[in-house]
Amino acid sequence: MVHNNTFDAASGQDAACTEFMIPMRDDVRLATDVYLPAGFRPGIDAPLPTILERTPYGKREVSRSEINRGKPAACRGDIAAYFVARGFAVVFQDCRGRHASEGEFTKYLSEGPDGYDTLEWITQQEWSTGRVGTMGLSYAAHTQMAAACMNPPGLVCMVIDSGGFANSYQCGIRQGGAFELKQATWAVNQAKGSQAVLNDPLLKAALDAQDLKEWFSRMPWRPGRSPLRFVPEYERYLFDQWTHETFDEFWQQPGIYAEGFYDTMARVPTVLMSSWYDAYVRSTMDNFAALSKLDPVAAPTYLIMGSWLHGDRNVPFSGDVDFGPAAMIEGRIAEDWLAFRAQWFDRWLKPATSEVTQPDPVARIFLMGGGSGARNAEGRMQHGGAWIQSSQWPLADTRFTCFYLREGGVLSEQLPAEADASVSYAFDPSNPVPTIGGALTSGAPVFEGGAFDQREDERFFGARNPGVPLAARNDIVVFETPPLEEDMAVVGPVIVRLWISSDAPDTDFTAKLIDMCPPNSDYPEGFAMNLTDGIFRCRFHKSWSKPEFLESGRIYEIKIEPFATANLFKRGHRIRLDISSSNFPHFDVNPNSGESPALARAPRIAVNTVYLGADNPSHLVLPIVPVNALRGLEALAGH
Repeated sequence: MVHNNTFDAASGQDAACTEFMIPMRDDVRLATDVYLPAGFRPGIDAPLPTILERTPYGKREVSRSEINRGKPAACRGDIAAYFVARGFAVVFQDCRGRHASEGEFTKYLSEGPDGYDTLEWITQQEWSTGRVGTMGLSYAAHTQMAAACMNPPGLVCMVIDSGGFANSYQCGIRQGGAFELKQATWAVNQAKGSQAVLNDPLLKAALDAQDLKEWFSRMPWRPGRSPLRFVPEYERYLFDQWTHETFDEFWQQPGIYAEGFYDTMARVPTVLMSSWYDAYVRSTMDNFAALSKLDPVAAPTYLIMGSWLHGDRNVPFSGDVDFGPAAMIEGRIAEDWLAFRAQWFDRWLKPATSEVTQPDPVARIFLMGGGSGARNAEGRMQHGGAWIQSSQWPLADTRFTCFYLREGGVLSEQLPAEADASVSYAFDPSNPVPTIGGALTSGAPVFEGGAFDQREDERFFGARNPGVPLAARNDIVVFETPPLEEDMAVVGPVIVRLWISSDAPDTDFTAKLIDMCPPNSDYPEGFAMNLTDGIFRCRFHKSWSKPEFLESGRIYEIKIEPFATANLFKRGHRIRLDISSSNFPHFDVNPNSGESPALARAPRIAVNTVYLGADNPSHLVLPIVPVNALRGLEALAGH
């Protein structure tokens, strides 16, 4: 039974909306809009397959995930009307503690049980066939995967767009042991829409008065002494994430750890979509690797990877780099994103009456590169690119190739001849390397993701020397190949293995892969385009669950795992790898003192060493695909 149902008069020509307050297992009620055809008679008219989206961003708000063919973002009511006209019931729900729903918001951790209970409720309604497909971007992707881990009744298929945690300890909340500070910016920005703030003008004024950039210059924050001190539930969950540094039971909950549920979770057809400058590349790839093996015939898994920022599938550029109109999903993967999902839900929710319209390729990948390198009218570097399609990922014919870090800043396929070369630098936590783009989201107003020339600029938080290349810093060590003699395609996972030492008990090492584009009249110094980056916190050199401090001067082997990428390095370009020890404010800064970076008070300078000789052969592993093999993976001609 649904308790205290309320009717809302919001309706369109084709769809009528009724709001329900659905009780969860703990009697907290979640505000839920159900859209049915106007005049639909439950229990009399034939029941309908259902599409569900659960969101913390407002079930009736304009959705940035719903931008199609350059039109303004659509509200969810308009999206519901689109699907209702095609024979579906549509359900939008506010997550616990958000907007019209009851309860306390604890980011991510209620979504598994709440998703299960909501799906169970849908299957019991007279208007539902009991067959449910889920969709949603970002947090609404996380809610889908969280529910799937609990095997809810009625779940038939999913469209997971830029999210869905495989292991949030390694992607999305933490990465390589470090904390992703997008969680801090998101918490402050979303706390402004919390129920407490919306109901109290003084709280709203206090939160609006916080200068987030100033607060970031005073990291780390402390409980009760942060910009979130006015909204305790948001401050509490943020510090829970930030201070849980080791991989323990906290990280193994269903909302944030699909890896622990792959063997038992619901096996349903799934689309996994992300992009090279999205914050969820690794989650997407790990989920694809696992789910594609579960039941590839009855429950196939499809992968789509674009060149965009988080969810910006209709935008041809990322940061200061343009990938051309072909980069947009529209007219390539489908007519538009709505049409793609309509075809998907027709196939899996109405299998008895619908033709199979889903394309056969398992992986649709945007390969960046191949452009002129000139500046376009909008001031962006034209890097270009094209869609390729494949029956597998990684691609067939991939050759994982080692590029060794050698003395003099050389990156070479030849193993070093010298036995014990090394390079050292001083890492000062009070002067971290500023983040210039990358696979980022939710960082406003402090930072933004995307592809940029790796040069300091007033746009980037922490940049102190505008116009100067990052490579000029003494705490960045650069390795690069000679200009390539022929085109080289790098498509797939990237690994950096380093032999390191430090005089500090704990420190970080970072790695950034760069396409070093040659000089031209628009960029006379060249354009150092960031492709992917990663980090490793050295106290985890033995185990993510049992940290152990470094012994001063002792050599350790570590592995940094930047996100996968797909880039065509053109003839004349260089492959470049930058090694350092910070990337702020993408990640929190290691104080080098052995203290928790979340609470440190006594940071110190560390002297860090990377070993380059044959005895300790630090190297970059790249997935090289023969360019002639790519010619067989023709660019998509349409949908």
